[in-house]
Amino acid sequence: MTKLTSRRGMLFGAAAVSAGAVLAGCTSNDPDSGDEEAADTRPAADDKPGKQVTIGYAGPQADHGWLNAINDNAKKRAEKYSDVTLEVTEGSNDTAQQIGQIETLINKKVDVLVILPADGKALTQVGLKAMNAGIPVVNLDRVFNSPQAYRCWVGGDNYRMGLNAGHYIGERLKDKSGARVIELSGPDNLELTQERTKGFDDALKNYSNIKKVARQAADFTVESGQSKMAQLLQAQSQFDALWNHDDDQGVGALRAIEQAGRDDFVMVGGAGALSAFQAIKADSGVLKATVLYPPTMAASAIDLARALGQGKGVGGLAEYEIPSSVTCYSAVVDKDNVDQYMSTGFK
Repeated sequence: MTKLTSRRGMLFGAAAVSAGAVLAGCTSNDPDSGDEEAADTRPAADDKPGKQVTIGYAGPQADHGWLNAINDNAKKRAEKYSDVTLEVTEGSNDTAQQIGQIETLINKKVDVLVILPADGKALTQVGLKAMNAGIPVVNLDRVFNSPQAYRCWVGGDNYRMGLNAGHYIGERLKDKSGARVIELSGPDNLELTQERTKGFDDALKNYSNIKKVARQAADFTVESGQSKMAQLLQAQSQFDALWNHDDDQGVGALRAIEQAGRDDFVMVGGAGALSAFQAIKADSGVLKATVLYPPTMAASAIDLARALGQGKGVGGLAEYEIPSSVTCYSAVVDKDNVDQYMSTGFK
């Protein structure tokens, strides 16, 4: 059997892995016991060195704190494993350039690819090309148009990010009559922004005393956060809570709030920046919580790529194959649990 054939078999059919090396129920560990069912010895992914795996990593340009954290998480996770070699491309937001970088990795015949596409739709074909070459693809965050273009998708939950922010604010304000909230969103042309807003609005429907009175879209930058927040503050003389979609633009929003001398509301951020965690821990301003869109998903993508390359599974699960999708949870971080998450905060 050729290498290509065996790898395509792993991608599209063979039961290659187990998620947990557990015993089959009511069977003996003794291979000579005569039982038809012996101990379950299927391999689970672990930290012990195994087969050498070369992982190709292609991400976009790190022009945002979260994207820089994504790249750092991937690299640091790969360094943890003595059996992993990470081939990293220079990040690019130009789709043609990123396609070329991925094709170079395909030609190098890496064992597995981890791809965070600058544009999922535009890069679908190169994902398909890798899969057809027998190279499993772990699609990170921005999803390809076709599930045939990847073996596993790992990403965040934008809808639940908004939902959890809304419920946190709702619980803070549930006993206040005529409560008013505002929203500082990301760019409206992005689907992720629309999903976050929908989740937020759906959560607020559970609280009849709360009304969203204003919404302004920013651009996930410090500058836009400051200017758009200044506009909101000028237009809204009184409100009880603010949800800001992104902690990077939140740096600018907090500047505008400080300049306006406002401290009469609570603020909830989004993503999980270190500066947000530090402000939450200090508890000396309006920022009381942030909802995660965890960059640690890149580390998880490396774990899954390594497991694919070694024909192993995911520890703690009983499946033969790794999952086809992994959705990270959008946890709410406030002063009660911020220490737990501090090490994951991005700059």
